[in-house]
Amino acid sequence: MRNSIGLNLSFIAFAAVSWGVGGFVAAVLYHHSDLGPIAVTFWRYAGGLALLAALRPFLRTATPRKAARSTRILNGLGMAVYQTAYYVAIALGGVGIVTVVTLGSGPILIAIGARLFLGERLGRAGLTTVAASVLGLVLLVAQNPGTGRHPLAGLAVALVSAAGYAAVTLLNRAHSDDPYDSALSGFAIGAAALLPVAAFEGLAPGAHHLGETVSLLVFLGAVPTALAYALFFRGLTVVRATTASVVALSEPLAAVALGAMVLHEPLTPWSAVGGAILLASVVALGFQERRSQTSHIAKPFALRLIDAVTRQGHRMRSTPRDRGSHEEMTGPDIPAA
Repeated sequence: MRNSIGLNLSFIAFAAVSWGVGGFVAAVLYHHSDLGPIAVTFWRYAGGLALLAALRPFLRTATPRKAARSTRILNGLGMAVYQTAYYVAIALGGVGIVTVVTLGSGPILIAIGARLFLGERLGRAGLTTVAASVLGLVLLVAQNPGTGRHPLAGLAVALVSAAGYAAVTLLNRAHSDDPYDSALSGFAIGAAALLPVAAFEGLAPGAHHLGETVSLLVFLGAVPTALAYALFFRGLTVVRATTASVVALSEPLAAVALGAMVLHEPLTPWSAVGGAILLASVVALGFQERRSQTSHIAKPFALRLIDAVTRQGHRMRSTPRDRGSHEEMTGPDIPAA
């Protein structure tokens, strides 16, 4: 059950939807708490660290695994870089174009990295699905095409964010670290790396709406951070990296849905089409992942069956003289008691 493709795909999808909700909550915090993007990311990691550390003694995995210290440091730095760079890129280049560049280039970079470093192959159907998911993402955010004051700088920082996200995904797919410990170390190192910059930006929220700010920060640390990252890293132990990156595109889908339902933002027909294409791509890759696992499981049995038939045929073709010569050299086969 732990290695079920469907279960682990649902973990990744839940994490992605939680991140979409988290982005929505973070946007509310920016406007009502006097906290900047780096400070919000710091408190997000600090809250996730505190909660997951408290729950860690009660969380068990089937096979305890430990990654190298250098791997965990790289994982934490990657998490700090891609989260912070994403929010900075939005401030520079605007939400629409930064979302397309960051989340759209993520699956492409991960597909290339998974092929080069992990030996994972998607095939033509998988690559077509990845391309369709990127197209769906472009259509989904087309309703918000505005750019910021520095679009070129925003695009450059968005690519840095995408590279960091790809590195974290590939790193956790390649190394069989315990998913909870991977998330814990990522939060600790990420928070430590962000602390100086966050302190310079300002760590204290404004006095107005303080209770609401604290509640939103607690939710941000608990669900879209502690729970979401632990489940995402757990899913990566089974699901291929590129498939996980496409399923994670549910994040902007959740953000757009929340914007339409809560903030009453208009949803254009093209955005609806893009969302449908994105959902279809996620479902298609999920089915492909299931078939891939089935083929992987069935192959050893098929090879064993072919090997057994081949050995039996070899015995039937051997002549009595051959068997006699064999017995003269090795002695007759004596059944075990």
